[in-house]
Amino acid sequence: MPRIYKPGKVAIVLQGRQAGKKVVVIKQLDEGTKERPYPHAIVAGIERYPLKVTKRMGAKKVAKRSKIKPFIKVVNYSHLFPTRYAIELEGLKGVVSQETFKEVSQREDSKKQIKKLLEDKYQGGKNKWFFQPLRF
Repeated sequence: MPRIYKPGKVAIVLQGRQAGKKVVVIKQLDEGTKERPYPHAIVAGIERYPLKVTKRMGAKKVAKRSKIKPFIKVVNYSHLFPTRYAIELEGLKGVVSQETFKEVSQREDSKKQIKKLLEDKYQGGKNKWFFQPLRF
């Protein structure tokens, strides 16, 4: 079976609380682990997307509307839908691992780093599709 979910690949979550949200695969585990014996991936996604910005808005309002709320999650492959898009994430690779999910403080620290990286990507203007919700 070909490896569909490579690091940097964008997918859509189909089941659960984050259903319909776009995510980026950080690490894939095709064979599974002892705790999770099914193929799964560690993903980072956008829980709350940035709002629309116009030219008339001031800098303060633009900064407020450009905020992103991220999430990190371990998702079964059967609950992911792959897309043709990919995002370069040099900074995300070392941020999240299996041990991140064991302690709340580690999870919060990694979420803050992911938030910063995603907001920088959004400000850069590339990958516009990733930063818009599927449905308005």
